[in-house]
Amino acid sequence: MTDTGPSRSVELTWHSAIELILTSILLFGVTTIVRFVVGPSSISGTFPQIHVELLIVGLGVGVLLTGLIKSPLGKISGGHTNPAISLAMWRFGVFPAAGILPYAGAQLLGSVFGVVAARAIWGRVVEQPPVLYAVIQPAPRWSAAPLFFAEAFGMAVIVFTVGYFLSVPRLAPFVPWLVGILVGLGIAMLGTQTGGSLNPARQFGPAVVSGHTDKLWVFLLAPMVGAEVAARLLKTLQRRRQVLTHRLCGSEVSGEPLKDRRMASARI
Repeated sequence: MTDTGPSRSVELTWHSAIELILTSILLFGVTTIVRFVVGPSSISGTFPQIHVELLIVGLGVGVLLTGLIKSPLGKISGGHTNPAISLAMWRFGVFPAAGILPYAGAQLLGSVFGVVAARAIWGRVVEQPPVLYAVIQPAPRWSAAPLFFAEAFGMAVIVFTVGYFLSVPRLAPFVPWLVGILVGLGIAMLGTQTGGSLNPARQFGPAVVSGHTDKLWVFLLAPMVGAEVAARLLKTLQRRRQVLTHRLCGSEVSGEPLKDRRMASARI
């Protein structure tokens, strides 16, 4: 944020509202992709193998995420759409602590809105298996402890890699694609095991709307822990370098490339 007082509160409220919109679009898109790739459709009829379907879902979600981050709205708010990312950006010192709860609340609420919108548009097929509101259901053998570790580790890899790229001006522009690739790979590789959520907001809306809240606490807490650990580790390894922006677009809000400088203060 650039100012204090009322103007700062207004700006934070506006950016949180953008995060709500972006996360709503994300979950609407995720539910829609699952509806047409895993649910009854010509795609699922052509590719009935679950691993192939998950690869398509991962590709679709990855492209969607990249587009949201690079969109005009994403460049304003940062395009986090993930409470764990917002937490990590605070730990990196480029996002205010006052923004964490508003962002996280907006992202979780947007998750619900997106799923409800998908149900309204695509009809009852969304609430029936195998779509089931795109809720993630880990394989039966995955108890809470290993599931927690897998989600935390996956989020840690994303935060560490994204943080490193954002700390190098020549690499920062590639962050939107990096996020899309990492999340897409997570879905494709972990989909039949843990489900590959890697985002508290990804599971929150589908779980709440569907009523399948078993182990929801793991999907909410584990990515936050992973983000915290990764952010601390990166700051320890890069004592002389600081993340340049909280915007995952890897540029200034104007679209100008980042300059190799240290941030004097956190700005939204």
